[in-house]
Amino acid sequence: MPFLVYIAASVDGFIARPDGSLDWLPGTPGGPSMPPENHGYDAFMARVDTVVMGRGTFDTVRDFVPWPYAGRRVVVLSRTRTAADLPAPLTGEVEVHPGPVQTLARDLQGARGVYVDGGVTIQAFLRAGVIDELIVTRIPVLLGQGRPLFGALDADVPLQHVQTHVFPSGFVQSTYRPVRPG
Repeated sequence: MPFLVYIAASVDGFIARPDGSLDWLPGTPGGPSMPPENHGYDAFMARVDTVVMGRGTFDTVRDFVPWPYAGRRVVVLSRTRTAADLPAPLTGEVEVHPGPVQTLARDLQGARGVYVDGGVTIQAFLRAGVIDELIVTRIPVLLGQGRPLFGALDADVPLQHVQTHVFPSGFVQSTYRPVRPG
């Protein structure tokens, strides 16, 4: 079961504005229009049956209509939120797990593929050493400040470059695999 990341970031490395807003990201509610390009999201989603996100990411996407993760198991990693806190339309669609990441990863055994989303959650899974692949799409915009894709790590995480694709829109998508010791 692979743990996979598919995420967009500004050229300066931010995945959201300081308040969590995604209004700069093409294709999101309130964002600029999306170029007519196939960035591989549908093919990526065909590889996963489970989505794990942090509370901050959930708070950003919970009101998206239609719910973008219908038909998939969705787990919100949070020590402060409970299932009782979920919006009524998502009851039964979303579950909450208190962590830690290693316990959640073990609890997800049997999943076909796990999409890990949200900066803090991606960072936690990287620190735990369970990410198998990162697909990062750089959007040609500088935000100057915001929520970073990557934060402090206990040690370097060496990555093997798999491929890079440049789109006519200026999007640059790179795929990496973490290199595990031994």
